[in-house]
Amino acid sequence: MGMMISTFILALAAVVSMFAAQVFSKISVNYISMVVGVGIFLIPSLGSHIENFNSDIFIGLIVAPLLFFEGQATHLNSVGKELKHIVQMAISLVILCMVLAGFGVWVAAGISLPLAFILAAISTPTDATATESVTNGLKMPKNEGTFLKMEALFNDASGIILLNMATLWYVNGYINYQETIIDFLISAVGGVAVGFAFAWVMVLFRQILIRTSYNSLNSQILLYIVEPFVLYYLSEQIHISGIIAVVCAGLVSNAESQRSRLTNAQQVHFGDDVQKMITEIFNSIVFVILGFMFTKIIFDERFSTDSLKWLAIGTILYVVNVLTRYVYGRLRLKFNNRSGWIFSLGGVHGAVTLALAYTLAEYHVKNSDFNLILMSESVLIILSLIVPTIVFRFVLKHEATNSEIDEEVAEIRVNMVHQAIVTINKMYLPDNVKKSVTFDLMAQKQRTRTRDFVREWLEVVKHSEFTGAEKELEMRAFMTAFEQERQYLDMISQSEVKYQNYVFKLYNEILMAESLVIGPTVSEDETE
Repeated sequence: MGMMISTFILALAAVVSMFAAQVFSKISVNYISMVVGVGIFLIPSLGSHIENFNSDIFIGLIVAPLLFFEGQATHLNSVGKELKHIVQMAISLVILCMVLAGFGVWVAAGISLPLAFILAAISTPTDATATESVTNGLKMPKNEGTFLKMEALFNDASGIILLNMATLWYVNGYINYQETIIDFLISAVGGVAVGFAFAWVMVLFRQILIRTSYNSLNSQILLYIVEPFVLYYLSEQIHISGIIAVVCAGLVSNAESQRSRLTNAQQVHFGDDVQKMITEIFNSIVFVILGFMFTKIIFDERFSTDSLKWLAIGTILYVVNVLTRYVYGRLRLKFNNRSGWIFSLGGVHGAVTLALAYTLAEYHVKNSDFNLILMSESVLIILSLIVPTIVFRFVLKHEATNSEIDEEVAEIRVNMVHQAIVTINKMYLPDNVKKSVTFDLMAQKQRTRTRDFVREWLEVVKHSEFTGAEKELEMRAFMTAFEQERQYLDMISQSEVKYQNYVFKLYNEILMAESLVIGPTVSEDETE
């Protein structure tokens, strides 16, 4: 029951964050979610119901599906083209950052070398979701954005392996290099093999099922949703990287969706909508948890003479990682100065970093060292969010503001619907049908008021349903109106190239609206 209440509170907080993001459109929804998380902690009646943070549950139930869907949105061919750089970033860059940060913290903070390498290993994975929060309203260059996304998809597994190595060094007092290398190869290669094999089996099963009379839309969607959960825990159970497995499975699913869009369009459309909903909610929950945990850690630790120590360590970890990434970007990825800084600062840390820190609770780590790790990594995460948020405002190009976009889209929408209403007024239709169609088109223009809706709702309640003939006339009127709207959008897209993205969005709305009005027009009673 406690877990259910905790989940409900976090989900509700995510919904509140998403609504608030529409009000404060200039602020990333991720930051708003963090603020909501802080608020939950500060309200005892809510914060007391949040269960203790469990890194295994967090990674398996939230991070794994997010990475699966992120992989599903990535073209497999793009990964193949950049495979060399991906492997280098997932291995060479991660190891380089860990070694330099580890020795840097060891020298500057005067802590043991194993503890310093634990701190450094945790600081290596980057977070694609967190990166989006620092580029809100800005245009990330395509090349740098691709590398950041690819890196974030695959470097989590490297960070986990290196953290395990550093932790065993801390506990046992020595490093087993041979065992670490073998574990890494088994974990990484096994994750790739199992991920591709599992996903391919699921793809074939879905494709076979979809071509039979036994296909079920809801069952197929549910099967798709649970795939990353099952794959992650199955992979971890056989001691290979569940993170790499779900990412590879997502890549396979991307190719599937491209080649089976029209086999069952309804299923693909519904699946895309469900995926976007889950991704948005889970992303928000991640940052609600971050805000909650940051506040909890600060209140639990309080500020003392050790505060300067973890502040210094967190700052060193961040600075060393940024500088190492900058040099790597210039030398290995051949970036210029500007691109190098975008790549280095764009390696933002988020919930995965905090989750890795909490995995140490399972080991025999001193309580004082565990607290030092939590606080230092929290400083790292906060710096990695704040610094690029400020710097990118001066480095990256700004997108058109929401108000400018809304004004342009609203004008196109009004003119589009006007064309449809003019056409409807020229058609011979019963008054009740013409009135109903006109109201719905006005609603499409988003110019109707709530009281208009209430009045129409009462009309529907008072009067009987349209006859079969009236339903058919209504359907044909809508089809004619939507055809006029599409013709208008075609004209706009050809004459004004800058409107194309908005036009395609409106075009998609029309197609979805048309799918709602096309259907059987005669009731069963009238056919008997």
